[in-house]
Formats: sequence, structure tokens, C-alpha cells
Amino acid sequence: MQNRQYKDIAYRLKKSQRKTTSIYIERDGSVSVLAPEPYDLNKVESLIEKKRSWIYRNLAEWEDLNRTKVQREFVNGEGFLYLGRSYRLQLVKEQEKNLALKNGYFCLRQDLAGSGFTVFKQFYREKGKERLPGRVAELAAQMGLKPGNIRIMELSNRWASCATTGELNFHWKVMMLPLTIMDYVIVHELAHLKYLNHTTAFWNLIDKVLPDYQERKGWLKFRGAGMDL
Repeated sequence: MQNRQYKDIAYRLKKSQRKTTSIYIERDGSVSVLAPEPYDLNKVESLIEKKRSWIYRNLAEWEDLNRTKVQREFVNGEGFLYLGRSYRLQLVKEQEKNLALKNGYFCLRQDLAGSGFTVFKQFYREKGKERLPGRVAELAAQMGLKPGNIRIMELSNRWASCATTGELNFHWKVMMLPLTIMDYVIVHELAHLKYLNHTTAFWNLIDKVLPDYQERKGWLKFRGAGMDL
């Protein structure tokens, strides 16, 4: 990955498995350009110039969507998300697990409050390993697809990714989403096993499994910024 600048637009140039060059606005508001190697900077910059209005329009939209982003603190009463529901935090003196969801509360060991981010991230990763493989298998069967290994990890600014080997990677933050939105993320990545690009055929495949995918996609777009620690 290369950090580059074209006129007034800073962007990250990343290697793509595809033959075409694409521009994305990442979840952190940065601009990424995916291009096949060896990079042809003239073509990359020509595309950026062509998409200049689109880039600034989407950056402005990103700023509007992220104004409601929540900065959570690891104190009593703070709300933390799991599967679309908010649970209040309770700091407890003694507990077998570092973090447990019980009696309608997230219970965190008091001595670990300073490491709350790490503890919660581990909780979401463990829950993802328990829940996601089974749900992926169910939805893959409906779509007639066979994915490879499934990993729960840190994915920077993406909810999920699909490798050319068929491996599916999911951000641990997916475990904050409501189940219906989680299904959309899963189906979206499964569809990439068959179609690399967001073509009409790609969206038609998703539509067969989730006829209301547009509503789910919209929910993720407008409320996804709140799925954070």
C-alpha cells in the first residue's frame, strides 16, 4: 500500500486482484484506489480526476453520517452493543471471566477498566468465532456456494473481505450489528465468491437471498458509524 497525493486529494494506492481500477471511500473517510500491479499512475490519476465530483460528494456524505459517532467510556452505565442491542456496563470487583454478558449487563472486571478496549475486542472476536461459521454455512448453502476458512480479525475500515482463495474475513465489529444486518454483510461477501465486482449479476444474487437487501444496506450505511468502541 502506498500513501499518495494527487493535487488536493490524498489517497491510498492498494494492490487489486482485479484487472480494473476502482475508487472507494473507506469507513474512516479516507480515499482508497485499488489498481492492478504494476501501477500505471497516469491512469490512476486520470480516474481520480474523472471521479473528483463523486469523491467530494461521498466525502461530504461520510462527514454527515459520522457526526453521530459515539465515543464510549469504560465506566458504569455506559452502553455497549452486542447483536444490535445496547447493554449497560457494570464494573465488578471479582469475576471469573474478564468480561461477561449476564443479567442484561456487560460485567467487566474493575481492575481491567483501563484495558477495556482490548477486553471488549477479545469478547467480540470470541463470539464471532462461535456464531459466524454456522451462519455463513447456512447462507452459503442457500446460495449454492462453498466458502473457505472464516476468520474474525481487525480489518481496518471494512466490515468484511473475500480472498481469491475463498477465505472470508470479518471485522470483530460485525458482532455489534443486528442479526439482519450481519446477514447482509455475510451474503455480500459470499456473493463475491462468484462475482468479484458489484455488477448487476452480483446484486441479483444477493436479492435472491435477501429481497430487502437495499434496506439493510441503507441501515449499515447510515448507522454503521455507531458500531464502534
